Amino acid sequence: MPKNKGKGGKNRRRGKNDNENDKRELVFKEDGQEYAQILKMLGNGRCEAYCFDGEKRLCHIRGKLRKKVWVNVGDIVLLGLRDFQDEKADVILKYTPEESRNLKRYGEIPDNAQINEGGADEVEEGEDGGADIDFDFDDVDDI
Repeated sequence: MPKNKGKGGKNRRRGKNDNENDKRELVFKEDGQEYAQILKMLGNGRCEAYCFDGEKRLCHIRGKLRKKVWVNVGDIVLLGLRDFQDEKADVILKYTPEESRNLKRYGEIPDNAQINEGGADEVEEGEDGGADIDFDFDDVDDI
């Protein structure tokens, strides 16, 4: 049996992603494209998204993004609309939260769109650094 020399095989080299923090140019929509926010992940590379033209569409995450860019609920994405199916679209690009804020500042997406800063499991902290949890002390006395 040959000895393994080095720090792993081709799967390790394939898994390296050095362009994580690269700043990229902001991509605006063209005709045949629309901005949307992910409402629900359906599995099998599909999701349900609310387009900012007022439509709800079933979206397919294209193969280039499928395993490399993780699309989550609440993310702002760029969709490629289909000429032959108005109720379906393809996810072309996922915007980072910073890019989403810039799109909102430029007036490309409406002001009422909620932009996820991070995961959905995060707890917002108050001014004193603690988590904001509201409860009545009267309820505690009953226990």
